[in-house]
Amino acid sequence: MSEVASRRRFMQALVVGAGSLAAAPLGSQSGAQSSTEMSTDAYRPVLRAAKPGATPQVTDEQRDALEHRIKCQCGCILDVYTCRTTDFTCSTSPAMHRDVLRLIAGGYTEQEILDAFVETYGEVALTAPKKEGFNWAGYVAPGVVLAIGGIALTVLLRKWRAEAQLAAARAPMATGGAALPRVSADELARLDRAIREDG
Repeated sequence: MSEVASRRRFMQALVVGAGSLAAAPLGSQSGAQSSTEMSTDAYRPVLRAAKPGATPQVTDEQRDALEHRIKCQCGCILDVYTCRTTDFTCSTSPAMHRDVLRLIAGGYTEQEILDAFVETYGEVALTAPKKEGFNWAGYVAPGVVLAIGGIALTVLLRKWRAEAQLAAARAPMATGGAALPRVSADELARLDRAIREDG
């Protein structure tokens, strides 16, 4: 197999592999949602006493955004808002929603509500880990890996291009002939005219 053909196959395999990696999480999410058994005993009340003179500090839009940041504990892969508005068989997400409403009515801020859920359930209560400590690796590592992969691919492609140019330059020498310069159609026409005028 020629070197060019093997490179072409490598690039095709690289593209196919990247496509399958990108599609895999989508398929695995839908499969995980349908095959995961929901646990009805996963709910734990998030109870906090109302603040003195409590007035709600969170709007309905902020509440919905907040519920997107809290993971439903029924065993699905959804956040509380999505689970309670799409899966009407789940009893955990409506109960967690009631906890959110109770905390909002008690005068708690969005961050205080998130903290209350983390105190009750642990970090698994969040759809994304907090950006602190070792958790930063989860945010930074994918970008670093992509950057390193991009640099490595660029270096590899440049190396292959240089090798191909070197092989093309050596080809005429290997056959014992000299490489002919590339001539355009315009240059050939001018040469033809010059020959006719001399003759």
